[in-house]
Amino acid sequence: MSVVARFRFLLIPAVVGVLLAVLLLAPGRAQAQGQRQVVQFTGIVASGDSLLGVPGAAIFVPKAGRGTTTNPYGYFSLPVLAGDSIVIRSLGYRNQYVIIPENYPRQSYSVIVNLKEDATVLPEVRIFPYATEKAFKEAFLAMKPPTENDRTPADKLNEQIMRRMFNTLPVTSMGNYRQTMQAQQNDQMRRMGFGATPATNNPLLNPFSWLQLINQVKSGEFKKKEGVDY
Repeated sequence: MSVVARFRFLLIPAVVGVLLAVLLLAPGRAQAQGQRQVVQFTGIVASGDSLLGVPGAAIFVPKAGRGTTTNPYGYFSLPVLAGDSIVIRSLGYRNQYVIIPENYPRQSYSVIVNLKEDATVLPEVRIFPYATEKAFKEAFLAMKPPTENDRTPADKLNEQIMRRMFNTLPVTSMGNYRQTMQAQQNDQMRRMGFGATPATNNPLLNPFSWLQLINQVKSGEFKKKEGVDY
């Protein structure tokens, strides 16, 4: 056998071994390159330039479907992956976006996010008692206008009719609002010590009433005056 033939014979097993090694190592390298590093994303969400924390702000990764919210001081902590795009959202503020670099070398990423106010004016909404304009026109055309033969103002202001209206008509929204505001104000006054309580309404339980009675007795206001019959 010639030298060239022997060299080719020895070269074939070496080439086959190198190819097998490359095929075995290639999936591992591809998998290692496909995995992204886990990064602990932390920070504080503040409102504008005041640096006051915004509680309840949402921090989430839309593609991954995971997120968290800030605590009462505006702090948050969320594990993300390198290359993720993160959205910071809160009611009344504009959305902010943070992108983690794909080749970020560290295991933590901290930021301070300043949210800017977003004043949104909602369009006007009008509520009508009819579902469609056609239904309104039909009801309007079928409406019977009042005539002079109807009840006179005196009949409308009859005492029995007014009493029946007072007992049967429901309370309006303004009446409910005034009653609720008055109840809250009375409760606040009672807590502060200025409002009416069972002790102040009952003179026997009111220490100021007893003090006034003692002073009246000492001053002789209850003594029987001469020439005066009670």
